[in-house]
Amino acid sequence: MSRSSSPRAAAGWGRPFRLVLRLAVLGVGLGVLTGSGLKLMAPHWQARSGADAGSTDAGQGNEPQTVRALPEGLPSGRFETSSELSAISERWRTLAAAQPDLKASGFLLILDDGRYAQLAAGEPRSAASSIKTPILLAALEGIDAGSQRWDAPLTMDQEVIGGGAGWMASKPVGTRFPLHEAATEMIRVSDNTATNLVIRAAGGQEAVNRRFQDLGLTATVVNNWLPDLEGTNTTSTRDLARTLALVDTGERLSPRARDLFKEVMATSRTNTLLPAGLLKGLGGGGGNVDDALMAKGVSVYNKTGDIGIAYADAGLIHLPDGRRAVAAFMVEGPFNDPRSTDLIRAMAAAMAPTLMQAPQ
Repeated sequence: MSRSSSPRAAAGWGRPFRLVLRLAVLGVGLGVLTGSGLKLMAPHWQARSGADAGSTDAGQGNEPQTVRALPEGLPSGRFETSSELSAISERWRTLAAAQPDLKASGFLLILDDGRYAQLAAGEPRSAASSIKTPILLAALEGIDAGSQRWDAPLTMDQEVIGGGAGWMASKPVGTRFPLHEAATEMIRVSDNTATNLVIRAAGGQEAVNRRFQDLGLTATVVNNWLPDLEGTNTTSTRDLARTLALVDTGERLSPRARDLFKEVMATSRTNTLLPAGLLKGLGGGGGNVDDALMAKGVSVYNKTGDIGIAYADAGLIHLPDGRRAVAAFMVEGPFNDPRSTDLIRAMAAAMAPTLMQAPQ
């Protein structure tokens, strides 16, 4: 028999093995106990650490640690003027003087610092479809006040059917549309029947006009149902710019209603006036106007107006450095005269380089 197979040899190797095993088990047990103790003591140590930090900052050991406020972020701005951008105002006057048979007005306000330009900004002009932006604001204030629901059904009857732009008028009398659809189509394709439905949902023409006065839109009045081809409904470039600024700065509408306002405004299809003029003033760009502006860091939420004898466009402008501006232009002249739209684009182009410059 060999030594390795003897009972004595087996017993000799077994004792060290059992000792090592017992030490391993003991080590695991101690590790578990230590970990549990540390876990139980952690909140106490964290509290002490916070108190010590507060003592270091405040000089008193019994005071809690001061919580630092988060940065306020970019300012929202206000609809207030400070210094006039005289070069732009003068350029607008020169452009308008070259077309003496056209009645032009314009207003620009950089919301962050109050710099502005103006040309007959407070004078009432035929609003055409540009009045639909203040109407949208009035409707959303009703949502905030709880007097109307965004999904409220609106019944189309003969009174509110309007010709011209839009598709709702082609539906049978008695067709029902939710308010959100009517408000969106009012802006997206400038649907006149949709606009009349929204006016009635907001309480009718007199109620909407009272709301305009409360908003400080002193030149904005609905006198007739849309399309109002005679141009009796009025507004001003200052009023149109103010409408957009009141929403963007948070002075009007709750956060959710402001989101709805901007979502609806973003659906507007026509970008051939203010956006196209801005793009021209920034050196142009190929393809779609909105895409070309976006490549330059600029976006525009705008709504136009066009009844042949009056053209308008007003928009909220997002600039590449985070600043925002509101601008509006209106021109009255001979029916379907291309000089009217050309003048709006030229006025928008004239302000573009200054908008892109950071304030001194």
